[in-house]
Amino acid sequence: MKHALLCLSIALAALLVSSGCMKLGPDYHRPDTGIQAPGTYQHALTETAAPEPQDPWWEAFGKSELNQVVGEVLKNNLDIKKATARILEVRSQFVQARADRFPTINLQGQGQRQRQPATTFISGTSQKRETESYTLTLPASFELDLWGRLARAEEAVQADLLQAEENRHTVAQTVVAETISLYFQIESLDRRIQITEQSIKGFRRSLALVENLYERGLTSVLDLRQARRILAQAEALLPSLRQDHGTTQQKLAVLLGRYPKTRLPRVQPEEYLRRLAPVPPGLPSDLLLRRPDIRAAEANLKALNARVGVSKASRFPRITLTGSFGYSSDQLNQLVQPESELWNIALGVVQPLFDAGKLKAGQRAAEARYEQGLADYAKTVLTAFSEVEGAFLTRKEQLERRDRTLRFLEEARATQRVAEKRYERGLEDYLTVLDAQQTRFQAEQNLVGVDLAILTNRVTLHRALGGGWGGTGS
Repeated sequence: MKHALLCLSIALAALLVSSGCMKLGPDYHRPDTGIQAPGTYQHALTETAAPEPQDPWWEAFGKSELNQVVGEVLKNNLDIKKATARILEVRSQFVQARADRFPTINLQGQGQRQRQPATTFISGTSQKRETESYTLTLPASFELDLWGRLARAEEAVQADLLQAEENRHTVAQTVVAETISLYFQIESLDRRIQITEQSIKGFRRSLALVENLYERGLTSVLDLRQARRILAQAEALLPSLRQDHGTTQQKLAVLLGRYPKTRLPRVQPEEYLRRLAPVPPGLPSDLLLRRPDIRAAEANLKALNARVGVSKASRFPRITLTGSFGYSSDQLNQLVQPESELWNIALGVVQPLFDAGKLKAGQRAAEARYEQGLADYAKTVLTAFSEVEGAFLTRKEQLERRDRTLRFLEEARATQRVAEKRYERGLEDYLTVLDAQQTRFQAEQNLVGVDLAILTNRVTLHRALGGGWGGTGS
């Protein structure tokens, strides 16, 4: 039975050697990208320290229906499912890479019967002879990872797994942001359709008034034509608004994994989108480190760094232990007998002597790929800063624009009321009323657009920061 321990001895040697091997190539350290990040963002307030981030950030909009929609998209979106399947694939590749560091033990069996002609020297006659042979062995092999080639390969695939997980987070963040933006676009179109329908009713009342005055000879045919023109212009907007309303719903349905059905426009109150709480002051710039795309870029850098070690270790000798233990006999019923034992153990060394620079070029290529990954990582970080600063700047300008649009809308409504009263008393011509009506209608549409811009910008800011920022407001 002492030979039966041969494969176990190889396995023990494998574990001992693998625990004490060196790793060629550089160990990973987060690189200095050369980007001088500020302590806080330029266009954000800086009066107080920022709270710790928290998720789910979409709950800050205060809409239970929106929360349900986001929950559904996280569960059913096909892009997220695809990214999840990619994680399973890379996880299996990690298991494969890790398995290379352990011994391989197989079970081999063979049975053979053959017939051969045989000639006797005495009689000179030819006879047929049948022979049998049977073998049962346990071959084992193990590569001594003295230079850390296999360890670095495992390290690289582990980083690939981390990158796949972060890529799924990136896909989820992108899909959620797109879902919320489409949700707000639908509500915005609800409001625009509602404003247009209300304006059409007002234009029809004005047209009835002008027709009455025209029939009594108190106004000109030009006023009548102008009243009909503004009504027709408003009515012509409805088909395109309804089309946009339907196609936006269909886009959202695809993200939700649903059949692209549509609903009719819903009535939204004038303040149909509540004013968001202000962004808390003093948001630190290191919030960006939680962005999944930045973490994915760094994971890719880790994998490339580890593969530099793999290529470097490939230039050193490979030492392999092989062995087998088993039985061989020409009788099946006598196969597993002490006298039928066979075993062997061998040590193999392979050292590349001449390959025309192939392995050295492979190492240089791996180092060049690492430099490319470093550039990608730095660009990802810089792009993230640009997105956050852009969102803050846009937010500041859009809030000011909303205040000015509200004042403009108040004045437009007041002007329309005065113009209509003066026209009814014959103190103004209809062109003044027409201009006031069109101005008020456009001001209401502009306010809806500004509200939508503020909301979608908040979505962009959350996505740029990688999530929420705490309990003091989102």
